[in-house]
Amino acid sequence: MKLPKDCPHLPEGFDFTDPDLLQDRVPHPEFAQMRQTAPVWWCGQRPGIAGFQDEGYWVVTRHADVKHVSTHPELFSSHTNTAVIRFNESISRDQIDAQRLIMLNMDPPEHTRVRQIVQRGFTPRSVRSLEQALRRRARTIVETALASAADDGSFDFVTRVAAELPLQAIAELIGVPQEDRAKIFDWSNKMAAYDDPEYAITEEIGTEAAMEIVSYAMNLAAARKECPAKDIVSQLVAAEDEGNLSNDEFGFFVILLAVAGNETTRNAISHGMHAFLTHPDQWELYKRERPETAAEEIVRWATPVVSFQRTATQDLELGGQQIKKGDRVGLFYSSANNDPEVFDAPERFDIARDPNPHLGFGGGGPHFCLGKSLAVMEINLIFNAIADTMPSLKLAGDPRRLRSAWLNGIKELQVSAAEAG
Repeated sequence: MKLPKDCPHLPEGFDFTDPDLLQDRVPHPEFAQMRQTAPVWWCGQRPGIAGFQDEGYWVVTRHADVKHVSTHPELFSSHTNTAVIRFNESISRDQIDAQRLIMLNMDPPEHTRVRQIVQRGFTPRSVRSLEQALRRRARTIVETALASAADDGSFDFVTRVAAELPLQAIAELIGVPQEDRAKIFDWSNKMAAYDDPEYAITEEIGTEAAMEIVSYAMNLAAARKECPAKDIVSQLVAAEDEGNLSNDEFGFFVILLAVAGNETTRNAISHGMHAFLTHPDQWELYKRERPETAAEEIVRWATPVVSFQRTATQDLELGGQQIKKGDRVGLFYSSANNDPEVFDAPERFDIARDPNPHLGFGGGGPHFCLGKSLAVMEINLIFNAIADTMPSLKLAGDPRRLRSAWLNGIKELQVSAAEAG
């Protein structure tokens, strides 16, 4: 039994992965307390509540410690308990273990093998080749949202704008017909929203959605092996005389794209728009200067993934605490990205912030986000299109947040493009 460092300011039973907490807010004040008083802190949990039959996990809140854990996969495993810090209580251990087939939940050397294959599709040249098509798509998305707004100019920014470009980018990247993107959107939502009762998504429905994506992607891979095309699928599954992905490996890669590449970028864009509209000086600066630093600050500010986890592979010390082999260790990126030891005035949304060593794409190491350059491109393109097409956008309501244990998600953000007066 672990004895937590005394932290009297947290209420008894406080849990940083409580989905009710994250539906309400990101707990920045509590993170600040942890960084100062107990940067590595034991959070007790009732066995089974997070899907794991243990007594809790370590909360890691400082930027330096999150980076340390991220860059030492030999000490902190993604494979043992996966990178997801909290599942639904009803999940079985077999269902958790099945997720080890996703690259996010692999350790070297298997992770190294799969990543070396997959990164062929994310070379600078590959990403640049998408830019013109995605620029046109961004402009069309914003113009369509404006044209279909209600009489008062209002519309839901999340579904009409933020969700569209990441989906279309994934479809463009892997050759999914655009008419099928709604299926990917629906399936990925069901996979990621199992904690939100509004969606009435059970673990079983989420698993079915994951299998639908795998099946769809496997069929796509089989078709490309039969008849290669000029797309990433052909590069990954039909490459001759070098390693390639099996059909099922490609299927699990598409699951990763659907959540890591879709949900996260959508939420970064949604939070970014909300930040701009609640910091009008920054919106004016953006419209005037379009700084290249804006996308990185949007990701830092949003930190779409609040936390992932690792599992200690041996007894070790971290942040003055003795971690036992098998202990789960939570990496709280939302806290690390607001660490005043690293960021000047981290509570300030500053699109000119430079340098900006945030951990919104991971803390480095083998799991650093493969699609970072694509995500930054998407964010730049969509906000350029918004600034050009509806520069007078205003908030028309408070954001409605997703109930989730580890995603900083916005379900709805009502905005208005109507001119004042």
